[in-house]
This record gives sequence, C-alpha cells and structure tokens, in this order.
Amino acid sequence: MKKRQIDITGRLERVVFHNEESHYTIARFRTDEVDTSIAIVGHLPDARAGARLHLRGCWERHARWGDQFRFTAVVEILPAALEEIRAYLNGGLIPGIGKKGGDLVDHFGTAIFDILDQSPERLAEVKGVGPKTATKIAAAWQAHHAARQLMAFLKENAVSAAHAARLMKYYGDEALAVLKNDPYRVAAEIPLFGFEIADAIVQRSDLAIPADQRAQACLLHLLERAASQGHCYLPQDQLLRLGHQRFDLEEELARSALAALAATHEVVTDTAPGWDSNDPSAPPSPAIYPAFLHHCESRIARQLAALAQLPRVDPPPNGEKLRTLVTRDLAVALADDQLQVLEGVLAQRLAIITGGPGTGKTTLIRSLATVCDAQGQVAALAAPTGRAARLLSIVTGRRADTIHRLLAYSVAEGRFRHDRSDPLDLDILILDEASMLDLPLFYHLLDALPLAARIVLVGDVFQLPSVGPGSVLADLIASGAVSTFQLESVYRQARHSEIVANAHRIRRGEAPALEIPASATTVNLMDGGDFYFLPAEGPAQSAARIVDLCRQQLPECFGLDPLADIQVLTPMHKGEVGTLQLNRALQAALNPPTAGTASAARFRVGDKVLQMRNNYTKEVFNGEVGSVTELDAAEKRTVVVFEGRKVIYEGDETEELSLAYAISIHKSQGSEYPAVVVPLVTQHYVMLQRNLLYTAITRGQRLVVLVGSPKALRIALANDRPMQRRTGLALRLKAAASADAE
Repeated sequence: MKKRQIDITGRLERVVFHNEESHYTIARFRTDEVDTSIAIVGHLPDARAGARLHLRGCWERHARWGDQFRFTAVVEILPAALEEIRAYLNGGLIPGIGKKGGDLVDHFGTAIFDILDQSPERLAEVKGVGPKTATKIAAAWQAHHAARQLMAFLKENAVSAAHAARLMKYYGDEALAVLKNDPYRVAAEIPLFGFEIADAIVQRSDLAIPADQRAQACLLHLLERAASQGHCYLPQDQLLRLGHQRFDLEEELARSALAALAATHEVVTDTAPGWDSNDPSAPPSPAIYPAFLHHCESRIARQLAALAQLPRVDPPPNGEKLRTLVTRDLAVALADDQLQVLEGVLAQRLAIITGGPGTGKTTLIRSLATVCDAQGQVAALAAPTGRAARLLSIVTGRRADTIHRLLAYSVAEGRFRHDRSDPLDLDILILDEASMLDLPLFYHLLDALPLAARIVLVGDVFQLPSVGPGSVLADLIASGAVSTFQLESVYRQARHSEIVANAHRIRRGEAPALEIPASATTVNLMDGGDFYFLPAEGPAQSAARIVDLCRQQLPECFGLDPLADIQVLTPMHKGEVGTLQLNRALQAALNPPTAGTASAARFRVGDKVLQMRNNYTKEVFNGEVGSVTELDAAEKRTVVVFEGRKVIYEGDETEELSLAYAISIHKSQGSEYPAVVVPLVTQHYVMLQRNLLYTAITRGQRLVVLVGSPKALRIALANDRPMQRRTGLALRLKAAASADAE
C-alpha cells in the first residue's frame, strides 16, 4: 500500500548526519504546525541549521530509530519581512556574504533576493562592495541555491531528488541549465541513469525536443542497457518492439531514428555474412550493435582468423623431456593427461585450457611458464582483476599483472599505451580467469599482441560470464575454431576436499553430498568438515544466522578472523540477505561505533571495504577489498589499506567504495577466501542459477557454509539455463574457419 504524502514546514534545528557526496541527511526539524521537534531523513544539499524549509514526504517507523519523516522533495522558504531578511543574510547561512548582509538589505530592501537572482552585478552599488566582492557574493548565493533549485526542478518533473547530487557533481552549477536546454546531453554523458532523468523531464515538461531526437536517445539507451546486461547487440525487431513497449515509439519513427543513428555511425546494422539463418544462435533479424562493440567483435574475429593462418610454432620438446624439465624445476610430477595437454598447448598459437577446481589448471600455468623460460622465451602472466592477478602471482611465484596494468593504461590520455603501434614485448601471454574477459578488454589485449606471439587462455567456462558485454571464453570454445583442452581429472591433493567434490557435483546438476539437518541447531560445525548447510526459515532468519556465524560460530569453531578470513557472498543487492542490508547488519555486529563516533557515518575505522571501479591513478581496481585505517571527517580524508598498500581517498572519492562484509557473487570472481558464507533463499528466485552457486562455492578455500532454504538449493541446481548473451563472436569465428577450410 502506497504511503500518503504530506507537507510540513518548519526550521532545521540540528544536522545529525550529512553526506557531502550523496547529500543524504539525518536531522532534527521543528515543525510550524505543532511546534515540535521531529527526526527527518532524505537528500538535502547544503544542510545548515536555521534554514526554513517546506518538506514533502511520509512518515515511517525505523526498527531502531523509531518514527521519522522521510522527505522526497524540499523547498527553502525565504523570509519576506525586512528584519527577517536581515537576520537570514547575517546568520551565516550563505557563505561569502559575511557582515555585508545588513548593508545589502539597507540598500535594496525586500528586493535583495531578486537582485541576487537576476542582477547580481548591482551589488557593487552598495558602499564597500566592489566588483570582486559582488562577484564573490553572487557566486556564493548561486552555489547555495543551485542544488535546491535543481531539486525543485526534478520534483516538478517527478524525478527522484536523490539524482541531484550526481548531476551537481558532473555539471556543477550548470546542471539545471543543461537539463532545461539539452536534456539528452545527460543521456549521452552519464551512463544508464542519465537517460531516465532526461526522458522523464522531456515527457513532463514543455521543452520543444524533436521527436526524432528523443527516438534516437531511446534506442541508444536500450542498446546501452542491453550491453550492461552482457549483450553485444539486439535483434532489430526486438529493439523496435522494446522502443514501442517502453517509450511508445511508433515503428516508422523508430526505423527513421535507427537509420539516422546508422548514418552517423553510432550503431551498426549487421546480418553478419556467413551466419546460418537455420542456426538457432543466429539472430532472427538484423543485429543492431553499438558501433564500438561491433568494431571489437569484428576485429577480434579477423585477428584470430589471421592468427590461425600463421605457420604453426616450432614443435615443443617431446613428452619425456617436458616431464623431466617440469619435475626438475617445479618438483611436480605431471600426470599423463596433464602432459598431453601441455604438449598440445605448446603446439598452438592460440589455445584454451578449461576445467573445474582441483583439475590442475595452476600446475599447467606453472609448467607452461617454466618451459618458456627453458626455451628462452618471454612469458607474461595476467588476469582481468587485481585480486585474480595477485592470487595468480602467489600460486605461481611469478609476477602477474592485471590486463590494464600490462597494457599500461594512461589516465591522462584515457587509453592504453600498448596497441598495434606499440605492442607488448613478449613471446607468450598466459591469461588466467579468462571467463571474466569481456569483449572490449579482449579486443584491446589482442590489439597489443605482437604478430608472432602466442596466447593461452585459462579459465573455468562454467563460472559466471564477464560483468561487461560479451561471453569471450564461451564463444571461443563454442566456435570450434580454437584448440580447447578440457581438464576432467581431480588430482590427489583436491580429492579429499568436500568443497571441490561438491563443486563438481553442482556443475553436473547433482545435489551436493551433505546432510541437510532439520534445524541449524543440529549442525555440528566441529566435525572436521569443510562444507555445511544451515537451514533457516526465510530471509530474516537467514540474515540473523549469517551474522551469528560471522561474529561467533565460525571464529570459535575454526579459529577464523571475522574480517580477514570470512566473506559473505550473496546473489543480489536488495532484500534482507542482499548486500545492502547484510553489510549494515554485519558492520553493526563486527565493527560497532566507538564512543564519539557518529552511528550514522558511512564508514568506520576497521571497516572492510570494496573498490567498486577501476582507479588507475590510485592503482586500485574493481573488486579489491581493503580495510579502513584512518578517517578525518574535518579534512574529508579516508585511508584504506589494500594488501599492505595505503591508499588515500579525498572528499567524494569515497563514492568508489562500499562496505564489503557482504559482496555480490559477481564481484567475487577471480578471488578466493578462507571461508565463504552463502545465503540461499527463494526470494532470490530470479538469480538462483547453477553457475551462480558454483561460482560462489568455488571461492571458498577451507570452508563453505550455505544458509537458507533447501528448496532454494534445489531451484539453483535445476536452473542450468542462465540468460544467453547476444553475441556474434562464435558465429563470426565459425564462418572464418569454414572459409579457411574451403
């Protein structure tokens, strides 16, 4: 049931908490209606005690803080009486005016606000206010009111005020002018959510935006959203249908807009020559690509086809020489099937090694690098993420880089230094965790490889695909155009692990070998096992069990550090066992506020935090987990330590961080943790997939605990049909291979 919206007016008494980046505010507010103090929460730019405000919102009851008024719209009430205006300007609410407020009121009277808004140059008429001071006062007034004016405009157009902070950050004081004069500029410059703001404003306002301009923006947004879900293209008929369903675009208008986008090279319409219309993986109608993704896909297919045409590499040493070399340098005795794979890979310019946990992928990576050393070849090791690269370095004892670091990304130039004009200096590239490769990253990687170099991709194709668009590893295997070596045997050191054994069962769609007890109280966590299921009734009980496991049971039973050793992995962000609520609950349990620390503060010293995007300047990358070691609220400075390295965040740079007591399974790719706790509830039905569960449990090194519903486990095991990504790479490679064979 929708809560009733009400309006209240009053004065801001005290600011309890204010986030400078998001403008999220908790405050005490004294109402005019009944002259009482209430708690208010919402987004309020430039929150200052003493301001008179008109709020619209609704009452809600917080489990911990009681009744509070959550406002969604706010308008500042400017004083009307002369003495009230004098007090307002002299009260310090507007930085920059200082003691000049009284002089301004004496000169302009009640017209002072109009002067500040419309003719700020006239401030210089006041004695003692020169042109520089007038400019300074005008800028302070504009800065003070820009965000509130923006929020009022967003409210008029039914757009959430929560977007104001990001718009102000991107456009500054010009945000309102941009929205009014060129709203679809926001759609082009701010991914995904920019379009939603722009289109809402266009639909509700009287802005004279040409219909074809809106139609083009709508179609680009649909392609952008598809790419965010992993797709490289949409079939034309689906794109037109979505345009009609979501934005009421008539077919003739949409087709005209599509033609205009093609003419300006923003999209590419492709029937992909060689695609068989009888092939179920071919699109049912022409494929519409964002231009860059089409370029990436086509170029990758051409480069791999050209690579296949090059003469084969020199034959590797025979099997016994390889076995002797690896045994001597690594003290590892290769099994016969491992030796066969090693020989096969060394004979190829491009090869794939894939297999589940415990099948020897790491042993083969080490063996490949050792053989290359012996042959005097330069071998480089890399992985898509920082954590994956560090893990690869640890298990191989060699340097391993992220792809971005290997290609030397330049922040100043916004591009990779290494490309076809300045290729990498290597003979063979061994890339681990290749399931995480997205299409643009693989394109840049191939673009920087020397013509004669070899590349070996190593990964588990059953894991989740990349976060970005494309399904590179799966497409290369499906094409049949790349030599692929599937590892099946689980080796001795992994055979006794219940985690490894159950991972392979789940991969085959079989139930894990464990007893699901009638209740969590009957589970004996001290029986020496490494894989458990704790039943819980519903999300609330699951969340409570997870908090208790992390805070008490696992540290006591296994000697685990709650922060360093235990990682909660969950399928979704929302809900009681999503990342957002679990992080709040785990923060409160594992790192409660100390005396003198604001309980509403976003981070605390000791918090476990996750880097949410690549930051090349700081050399910290998406998915890396660190610990907050210093906080300086006055200086807006936060210090986080990642793997022993101190990184400083200033001001709104902390928007790149989130709490990491619980993270999404997608964010865990390429990482391993001593202990993993995974909630499984039927409320996550849409995300319960076999490869998601498989990815989660293979992150655990010593312990995996599933918490929740046996039914949810059965749903995940039965769902082996994750969303098929729309990509053309496999089909292009098939076509190239067929052409070469003729």
